[in-house]
Amino acid sequence: MNIEMVDLRSQNHAIRKDIDNAIGAVLESAAFIRGLEVGEFECKLAGYLEGSFALGVGNGTDALQIAMMALGIGRGDEIITTSFTFIATAEAAALLGANPVFADIDPQTFNLDPTKIEDLITDHTKAIVPVHLFGQPADMDSLVAIAKKYGLALIEDNAQGIGSEYRGVKTGYIGDIGCLSFFPSKNLGCFGDGGAVLTNVEALYRKSRMIANHGSEKKYNNVVVGINSRLDTLQAAILKVKLQHLDEYTAARRRAAARYNSLFEDNEFVTTPHHAPDRTHVYHQYTLRISEDVPGGRDRLSEHLRKKNIPHAVYYPVPLHRLPIFAEEGACRCGDMTETEAAAREVISLPMHTELTDEQQEHIARCVLEFIEQESHAI
Repeated sequence: MNIEMVDLRSQNHAIRKDIDNAIGAVLESAAFIRGLEVGEFECKLAGYLEGSFALGVGNGTDALQIAMMALGIGRGDEIITTSFTFIATAEAAALLGANPVFADIDPQTFNLDPTKIEDLITDHTKAIVPVHLFGQPADMDSLVAIAKKYGLALIEDNAQGIGSEYRGVKTGYIGDIGCLSFFPSKNLGCFGDGGAVLTNVEALYRKSRMIANHGSEKKYNNVVVGINSRLDTLQAAILKVKLQHLDEYTAARRRAAARYNSLFEDNEFVTTPHHAPDRTHVYHQYTLRISEDVPGGRDRLSEHLRKKNIPHAVYYPVPLHRLPIFAEEGACRCGDMTETEAAAREVISLPMHTELTDEQQEHIARCVLEFIEQESHAI
């Protein structure tokens, strides 16, 4: 049985005609940079997410860096974020000379734990950067309250959470500024690199737009130090088509997650993704926790799945505070990271995409459970 971790071919095949027409229109116009489709997509994206402003940029990492630059974060400043995520969140701060400070996570949602933040705040702290990990929002009410209490900016890393909602509000516009990635495997992915900066604050939008354009609003009139980061017209045209299907893509992911949940139901050694009742989950990843009571745990399961030709991944095997660039003494600060360390040892992500079939999921679950059953006899 052929199973893909992310089946982009089948998804794209279903909308191929519309995609070809969109690309053809851009080729005909030859406006490959800042063509009409870029502005149209930005407007439709902001509308879909029920926010005011959206700025298309080169990729998700650029979006984070631009957001931090727009907020004036720089050398010697600190941002508090999670260590259980992709490097880009902390890397963007480090590129600006700022220092990431890592707080522990909630063991159920894998998101930043608000109760672990206040002890880490100093006079150098400028922002809190939650990541809506695997597609489920962080505890935004608590984070907003902490940010207001200490006068900190709140930057949402929404690369994995597009379309998710926290208490009825779509993520990306809850904080001061939000960031998206349109990497091909994302829930809304383009055919290359792409990203977006989101905000309801016009001044931050204008500053971000200027930074992304070499620090200028008008050609040859550079006002601030900026970078060159643009969402190109071809990618915007593709994203404009795919945005129309995002709700159906999300629904398909939720159905797949529900099927997985039922297949793993009541197994004492497998913990399925927790879904907090006050928020929605868009399942960018479907991530299990494998009990360390199982001999060999997650790593032995990974070997078993590899032998069975079942694609899978570990997000993330090494927390950021353990990476060489941050592990050196003085490179970063962090609190107690007990839950982060445990998650890094126990998590494994199974195939999750819009084209999964019942048969494929049943086969995947059967392979996981046969390993658990086999190993549990040794306990």
